[in-house]
Amino acid sequence: MGSRKKQAAEARKEARKTVASAQLRNYPTSPRKMRLVADMVRGMDVEKALFLLKHSPKHASLPLEKLLRSAINNWEQKNEGERIEDAGLYVSSVQVDSARMLKRIQPAPQGRAHRIRKRSNHVTIVVNARQEAEVAAEPKETNE
Repeated sequence: MGSRKKQAAEARKEARKTVASAQLRNYPTSPRKMRLVADMVRGMDVEKALFLLKHSPKHASLPLEKLLRSAINNWEQKNEGERIEDAGLYVSSVQVDSARMLKRIQPAPQGRAHRIRKRSNHVTIVVNARQEAEVAAEPKETNE
């Protein structure tokens, strides 16, 4: 392997240390409903996102909260000895894709049939640690 290739591989490997992800496959709710909840937490700090998902009345917030907890746990497994608060974890991306679709038939008037599509989705969530420059740029809350 050439030296440039090796340095690039080392840099990618180092960058992946701060990133952790989790996936939810074939969850039986429509992708549109799941995207409404996913858009709320995208880019948020992890603590804020967990609070928002816990108190959201949407049906899709419960599985997304569990998935976020799983991604946080994956990050902790990768970075043993580091604290979430010190790292400044945030939800860097949430991706909701459509999955399998169950096709059913609903009887309709005059001998016809309407097709019902029961949709499901795949969700991928990625949490990342903020860089030191990003953490320093954010204003600290003071109790004065």
